[in-house]
Amino acid sequence: MEIVSKGLIAAIALLHGYILWLEMFAWTTQAKKVFKSLPEDLFEKTKVMAANQGLYNGFLAAGLLWSLAITDPIWSKNVALFFLICVFIAGLYGAATASKRIFYVQSVPALLGILSVLFREF
Repeated sequence: MEIVSKGLIAAIALLHGYILWLEMFAWTTQAKKVFKSLPEDLFEKTKVMAANQGLYNGFLAAGLLWSLAITDPIWSKNVALFFLICVFIAGLYGAATASKRIFYVQSVPALLGILSVLFREF
């Protein structure tokens, strides 16, 4: 179960690293292909706001990766849970305010990660 748990954490961290890249560096180019529901004229107008959101996604990714690097199993578990819960809550908020799809892309993997961390043996 530990391999599954760490794999989920790494995958969620990579997802948030990808979101960071889209929102901070590719908002007016590649992000248009991903966020198709936004009108094209909004991308340039919201570039600064998107970069700010991307930075927060980077913090989530960094925290999840940090949890994988911690050698103390209790600290690793607690840090992972904190950041996974943050991802889960952010996904719930995004699903409620922006798009229901965010729940499946962000909250469901985070919930699976939370459950895997809670049930892995230390």
